[in-house]
Amino acid sequence: MEPGTVQALYSIRDRVQHMGRMYKDRHVRVQTIDGQVHDGIIVNVDRCHLYLYTRALTEQRGLSEAYYNNVILPLVLYELLVITLLYT
Repeated sequence: MEPGTVQALYSIRDRVQHMGRMYKDRHVRVQTIDGQVHDGIIVNVDRCHLYLYTRALTEQRGLSEAYYNNVILPLVLYELLVITLLYT
């Protein structure tokens, strides 16, 4: 891999990591480079992941109704495209 490419990846990771720390404990919308969109609260950021507390829709087998279950979704920093603050 080209040295410039490696440096660019480190730079992107550092910027996204900084934004994640800046918006920690805030309600955000996160979009990945694949177009997936997740709403939730950033609960932690480490070297490789942003951890988003979100409510996932879950369907129970045998029941016609779905229910929401609280989950923490780990998202890879390199795959994040946009972090938007939803509420101030």
